[in-house]
Amino acid sequence: MTRGFYIGRFQPYHEGHHAMVDRIREDVDELVVGIGSADQSHTVRNPFTAGERIMMITKALAEFEMTTYAVPIEDLNRNSVWVSHVQSMSPRFEVAYSNNPLVVRLFEEADIEVRQSPMFHRDEFEGTEVRERMAVGDDWESLVPPTVAEVLAEIEGVERIQRITDTDANDAVGDGENPSE
Repeated sequence: MTRGFYIGRFQPYHEGHHAMVDRIREDVDELVVGIGSADQSHTVRNPFTAGERIMMITKALAEFEMTTYAVPIEDLNRNSVWVSHVQSMSPRFEVAYSNNPLVVRLFEEADIEVRQSPMFHRDEFEGTEVRERMAVGDDWESLVPPTVAEVLAEIEGVERIQRITDTDANDAVGDGENPSE
């Protein structure tokens, strides 16, 4: 049995992620989905909590008949020990999937096989694009699996993004700053 590992921020989980998981499942029996920046939420770059992203991913991946594990991975900000941090938070895996050059390098330095895959319509299916469309009220639903749109409706995700991107000069919380400063 082969278990793979795929990490992303999934802010939100979108059709590009879904296409990548569809490709990965051809190679592995089980998949660990690492939810990066799990300690971040309610900012323009990271609007959703780890729990909300777990809901999105779990519901979206239910259509694939494969065992998956969604695992929150908090930011460590120490690249030299990042892979061991990931391993301590995750079920054991044999191969990692990433196109991020730093992530690829860190896994390779830890002697973990890394497989890369072409991005699926990267210009369209990108988290920033989805969040920007949500913020201005454009069509974003076509960029995410239907189950993710349902989760976003349940958690009032559009309203959250619109609120955190709507700031004034005296209140810079929406730009990702610490609200307590």
